[in-house]
Amino acid sequence: MASPSPTPERAVLGFVLYLFSYILFGVYLVWAYIPDSWLDAAGLTCWPSKHWAVTLPVYGCVVVILAYLVYFGLFLLNTPPLTSVHTVTDEYSHDASEYPVPSEEAIPPLCDMSVSEVSRLLYLKGKVTS
Repeated sequence: MASPSPTPERAVLGFVLYLFSYILFGVYLVWAYIPDSWLDAAGLTCWPSKHWAVTLPVYGCVVVILAYLVYFGLFLLNTPPLTSVHTVTDEYSHDASEYPVPSEEAIPPLCDMSVSEVSRLLYLKGKVTS
């Protein structure tokens, strides 16, 4: 049986990624806040334009917001309309008439109930039907 704790290889990889993310964030902060003249004096001349220091995080935030909207939109596209019979039943439905009648001690099979049967059990309980 597999242990829920991470393996040593995964732990090392996670720690390396953790350190790499902090180093990358430090490089980003140096690039964004240190003036170009200081970077040129240090011999670091191959840097993107400073406007990308603001543009990339903004693009990232917009992508996250759009991802939520697209994800929600995909749910709406894959949902059948309210007039469809697939909102009530699908190809995986099982009717109780498909199974033999179990004995009194047995656990009954898992089956779907029709909407009329559910309404009758919920709302007509204890009432006399004619």
